[in-house]
Amino acid sequence: MKKWGIFLTFLLMFSLILPGAQAINNTSKENRQNFKTGLERLLENDMSVLEGKKVGLITNPTGIDRNLNSIVDVLYNHPNIELKALYGPEHGVRGSAQAGQYVEFYTDPATGLPVYSLYGATKKPTPEMLEGIDVLVFDIQDVGTRFYTYIYTMAYAMEAAKENNIPFVVLDRPNPLGGEQVEGPVLDPTYSSFIGLYPIPLKHGMTVGEMAHLFNEEFGIGADLKVVEMKGWKRSWAYEDSGLEWVLPSPNMPTKDTALVYPGSALIEGTNVSEGRGTTKPFELIGAPFINGDQLAKKLNEEALPGVKFRSASFIPASSKHVGKLSHGIEIHVTDDKLFQPVLTGITLVKAIHDLYPNDFQFRAEDSRGISFFDLLVGNGWIREYIESGRSVDDIVSRYNEELNTFKDLREEYLLY
Repeated sequence: MKKWGIFLTFLLMFSLILPGAQAINNTSKENRQNFKTGLERLLENDMSVLEGKKVGLITNPTGIDRNLNSIVDVLYNHPNIELKALYGPEHGVRGSAQAGQYVEFYTDPATGLPVYSLYGATKKPTPEMLEGIDVLVFDIQDVGTRFYTYIYTMAYAMEAAKENNIPFVVLDRPNPLGGEQVEGPVLDPTYSSFIGLYPIPLKHGMTVGEMAHLFNEEFGIGADLKVVEMKGWKRSWAYEDSGLEWVLPSPNMPTKDTALVYPGSALIEGTNVSEGRGTTKPFELIGAPFINGDQLAKKLNEEALPGVKFRSASFIPASSKHVGKLSHGIEIHVTDDKLFQPVLTGITLVKAIHDLYPNDFQFRAEDSRGISFFDLLVGNGWIREYIESGRSVDDIVSRYNEELNTFKDLREEYLLY
């Protein structure tokens, strides 16, 4: 009888909890159904900006609608649009090229359209590439990190559009890192490059549409810019809250989890340690033949960084650094993406390896200007100096927070959501 009483009590509690859980699930489902990307809003409500015009399209495999149809095919087959040319960023229109790989001009086999590379002989569309184009459209999924090159392809294309009197249209998409957290050092213009063109922080918390407005106004581009905004996106959303499928923005960005750690763990690219390229978990697996994984994991876990834990791991990279060599290190496990601070984690990781293995660890070599690739990634030269001289992570964060706070104030002027 007592067991029946316990069972009935449990059943009553479950019946009270279930409607609330269903309400939350229904609200989440409704949010996803109401959400629209810039592409979807363009197709439903705003085709006038393209109709009757000869269109140039900057895109890659992430330019898709909710049914996974490529924007290339959608625009090419649209009866009122004349798609004239395609322009590919790093990795190309179809996304097959590896990081840093030169991409040649070619003809798209599916449409017969010319495909101009913006990661080849030039990173900026030339007047010849834009001949006969009435409007340029940009539709690419960004990953929310300063040193991801697509936002600079957009900036250069905006410059070219301005110089050739061509309107520029950005179809907005979610920031997969959300739109609330802003973290890391603001780029020192001395260290400007194609992996960091403007003074923005490593994790900027902005969409490509917001970034386009910022670039256009603050950095003097002055293009005839139109951003087709998303509908229903919330800054607090994780990427999966949108209901969109994850499509690889580049070959080494296989999952949303990769994007989550990327703003910090990719700093390892500026060292002689593998960032996990050539494994199934790039930027989540970090290691080198000279590292003791247990020792590194223990040191990092002792730091009690928010929203993350570290597990000792070994792997053999199939490409890039330490190819074919057994490497030891850690796997990054994000336990709470609302608390996780990727830049703090990345700087702590670099410093820990530097301090534990001073005879083996190296930053990438300096160029003729005394600048290391690590400096270009982090956006300054002083963080490397701080690490090499034994300064603490707290010292580093304290120094970059002043400029970060100034950027946060500027950023507020350009937020669309």
